Amino acid sequence: MTKPTPVRIMQGLNAFQLSGALKAAIDLNVFTALGAGIDTAEALAKRCETSVKGMRVLCDFLVIHEFLTKEGAQYALAPDTATFLDRSSAAYLGDTARFLLGEEKFRAFENLTAAIRKGGSVIHKAGDTIAKDDPRWAEFARSMMPMMRPSARTIARLLDAPGCGPCKVLDLAAGHGLFGITIAQQNPHAAIYALDWPSVLRIAREHATEAGVAERWNAIEGSAFEVDFGQDYDVVLITNFLHHFNPETVDTLLRKVRAALKPGGVAVTLEHIPNDDRVTPRDAAAFAIMMLAMTEEGEAYTFAQYEAMFRKAGFENNQLHRPEGERGAVILSRR
Repeated sequence: MTKPTPVRIMQGLNAFQLSGALKAAIDLNVFTALGAGIDTAEALAKRCETSVKGMRVLCDFLVIHEFLTKEGAQYALAPDTATFLDRSSAAYLGDTARFLLGEEKFRAFENLTAAIRKGGSVIHKAGDTIAKDDPRWAEFARSMMPMMRPSARTIARLLDAPGCGPCKVLDLAAGHGLFGITIAQQNPHAAIYALDWPSVLRIAREHATEAGVAERWNAIEGSAFEVDFGQDYDVVLITNFLHHFNPETVDTLLRKVRAALKPGGVAVTLEHIPNDDRVTPRDAAAFAIMMLAMTEEGEAYTFAQYEAMFRKAGFENNQLHRPEGERGAVILSRR
């Protein structure tokens, strides 16, 4: 039997150091400089405008945590770092740090003890998520789109977007707009109606223009709980949204979604969905503590819970899909 050690406990207690080091390296463009072949502490310090000592300590720390490699005095990017943290990579995800490591997140977890006692966030109240023009969601729209590309492609595949012919798509709480935009890129007959606050939709419109689908992309400004959706949608996209709310609020929204769909239309839900044991899959299950810290009523719901909510709202046919290698799971619910 292996003798217990405090190593893992100390690693957990000091985990914030890694978050800080990654953010600093992203802010200083260290990973991009390494990708360009600048590979010593002295040369990196000159390029990134830091002290040599500071750069050496940062790079060594990232070697320890396997984000970099080191041979002699020369540093290099680990394969996943090269793919996702070098700005020259098409899969670059570094901008997500602005949202994931924002001051608000740290404040929420500093107050986690109180949130556990209460059963919900002590820095946010119910309804904060849908407060008008909340600046968090403009930041989300600007920084999180690259992280969502695999899920957007998965949804388009599950819907058979290229082959489904003319379709009318409602993208609820659209944020960056990527989910509707991806469908429009694959289906030249798809019309997208993106709903969100005006400040967020301005960013989504930029993305639709860059993607070449702006002429088929339409904005609906306002709250998903207040604005008239319209009718006769073939698809309603509900991506990374339902986890903010209690089941009663979710039920209200789902009934509205069902009323907006054509008979045979489909609601597409993307969420972090743990198994019934609530500890697997790991990333989906761990999302529950984020909801506890950041929302007053949100939750990482299991599929059984979501299916009960969808059935209550009138969706009898609900299918769960867990794409391999992706953090999110998709529920297809037919009217």
